Amino acid sequence: MLVQATTTLNGREITYTLKRCQRKSIGLQIDHHGLRISAPLQTALPHIDTVLREKAGWITKKLDQWQAKKSLALTWTHDAAYPLLGEPWRIALKPSGEIDMARQITREAARQSLAQLNPRQIEQFVMAWYGQQAIACFKERIAIYAPALNVPPPPFRLSRAKTRWGSCNSRGLVTLNWRLIQLPLHLIDYVVVHELAHLIEMNHSKAFWGLVETIYPDYQAARKMLKNYG
Repeated sequence: MLVQATTTLNGREITYTLKRCQRKSIGLQIDHHGLRISAPLQTALPHIDTVLREKAGWITKKLDQWQAKKSLALTWTHDAAYPLLGEPWRIALKPSGEIDMARQITREAARQSLAQLNPRQIEQFVMAWYGQQAIACFKERIAIYAPALNVPPPPFRLSRAKTRWGSCNSRGLVTLNWRLIQLPLHLIDYVVVHELAHLIEMNHSKAFWGLVETIYPDYQAARKMLKNYG
């Protein structure tokens, strides 16, 4: 049996799903559905609240991480928002009848003017737009930071990796995840600096991080923010 309940952790009201089952201890799970708790049949609610308070830091941190991940999830609908450099954009209709992307447009206007597009058409258009924006932006940022590190601008390509924001191989090829273009520019800059630094230090040694710090002093804060995006 599943029931919905709420509790307050670190000053925040948290809603969770409680499942009673044949287990010997309380289990916590956090994913895109939120917080789910599995508890023995006879466990009293006050005891569950005690366990939640003991795990409050971990719970709120994980919930924040999943919320950040969801902010990058894409749906192929007429009125969906598509983040670019941390700002929401939507599909718009030009006076000529061509489709484009715009920052300022109401959802109702998007729905009415683009109702003829199916999800597959929307996906193709948006992904092509993301690709163009990513290539232009990453090329520009590499051109800024390569001279700062005294290295020639390397060739780069986009990736669709699920667990890595970027990489640099022994041949000097930099790979940048296309999803970076969804994030604020200062996080893109950190990843670019990180990968360019690998052209000099192909490791994560103290020397490597010292090199990164000379160009991007606040790199530790950027690393923490990136982890929130998954």
